[in-house]
Amino acid sequence: MAKAETPQRIEDKTIQPIALDQRHGKARDLFTIWFGSNIMVLTVVTGALATTVYGLPFWLAAVGIVIGNLLGAVLMALHSAQGPQLGVPQMVQTRGQFGSYGSLLVIGLVIFMYIGFFASNLVLAGQSLATLDIHIDVDGGIVLVGVVSVIATIFGHDLIHSYTRVMTWLSGAALLLAFVWVVFVHGLPQDFSSHGSATVAGFLGTVTAGALWQIAYAPYVSDYSRYMPADTGSRPAFWASYAGCSLGSILPMLLGAVIGAAVGDDVIGGLTTLTGSVSTLVVVVFSVGIAATNAMNLYCGVLSTITVGQTFVPHWSPGRVARAVTATVMFLLSLVTALAGKDNFLEHYENFILLLMYVLVPWTAVNLVDYYLLQHGKYDVDSFFRADGGIYGRVNVVAVACYLLGAAIQVPFVATTMYTGPVADALGGVDISWIVGLVVVSPAYYFLARRSARRTPAPVSAVPTPAVETAG
Repeated sequence: MAKAETPQRIEDKTIQPIALDQRHGKARDLFTIWFGSNIMVLTVVTGALATTVYGLPFWLAAVGIVIGNLLGAVLMALHSAQGPQLGVPQMVQTRGQFGSYGSLLVIGLVIFMYIGFFASNLVLAGQSLATLDIHIDVDGGIVLVGVVSVIATIFGHDLIHSYTRVMTWLSGAALLLAFVWVVFVHGLPQDFSSHGSATVAGFLGTVTAGALWQIAYAPYVSDYSRYMPADTGSRPAFWASYAGCSLGSILPMLLGAVIGAAVGDDVIGGLTTLTGSVSTLVVVVFSVGIAATNAMNLYCGVLSTITVGQTFVPHWSPGRVARAVTATVMFLLSLVTALAGKDNFLEHYENFILLLMYVLVPWTAVNLVDYYLLQHGKYDVDSFFRADGGIYGRVNVVAVACYLLGAAIQVPFVATTMYTGPVADALGGVDISWIVGLVVVSPAYYFLARRSARRTPAPVSAVPTPAVETAG
């Protein structure tokens, strides 16, 4: 069993393997980090899509939200269970499927995703704080929450875990208070039960939104389990992550669906109106929750960006200074994005999450098939950090080809405000592209990879200690 380590005030690791004697934490920490980080305004807004953009009645919206999150959380939790085994960030591990250079295709898209989610959260935090009588405008709220997020990112892994542990209780209590106030104190409008209409397109759109919310965590979920002792076990890591992320997402999304059905598109204003005299408390707690989630987005975006740099300079072993500088630069990019897109947020956000679906689904299919069905969790971690990719090479043509196939095969099934594919149009606007992507890519990669004679990785049962010491 790994020796427990006293958590550092400022983490000195970035993408280096976490040695066995530096592991700490328990599986329950994976519940709190995913439960505490999901209860925030952006989750509420995502749930509101079901009754606003997709126009569903609340009862069907609730069914779609639950099904989508429960399905997507399976994939998310399978990625989380990889962390204790390998002790490296998810995007570093992706080199084991795509090769050292081939992985850059995925990592670049993931960095874009982090900046997008960070900016989306900043906009919602600013808009939420601006609804309160505390003399903070939207721009001021955006900057305030962003600065808090950067500070947490600079301190790193252990502070973020502690932050979300506290938010599990604070945000959970605020969410319960919001539900009680909206339903029993303020009361729902008389036409609440007659809101919307049941449509297949709307239902599948809601399921997709819930599933994608979970899948969007896949590229970084093991970043927060890589410090766990190796004997944590895959099952405890899976179930703690699954329960925390699915429950932490479903509940605020249901609140969002209630608000959407009660007041319409103005979700932030509706939250403030429906929670009445406790609105300040609820919105402030949810905004603090945004800072926790944004710290996670920024932290993992930094790790991914550093991974790109280390690919070209393999002997570089960046530490806390590199993380702080990279975090500051990424924050400034996100800040500009947030300030520029704040006025048309909901429309931009819907298109953004649909775009994520098309690029993340084929990656998650390749990663999970490779890890669980082909390699059975055994990778040569040293090869991840070699200039030539070690036994995985610079480019795994099979993985890259399957990824591109997955992205292309989804196009006819796409249904967005920007583009609707011919199959989706024939189905009445129903978007099943992510399902098609999973169904096509998973078996294609499995059979093609098995036939490939290029990859013969040796089983590795322990995480090696990196040869290069951490530098600032």
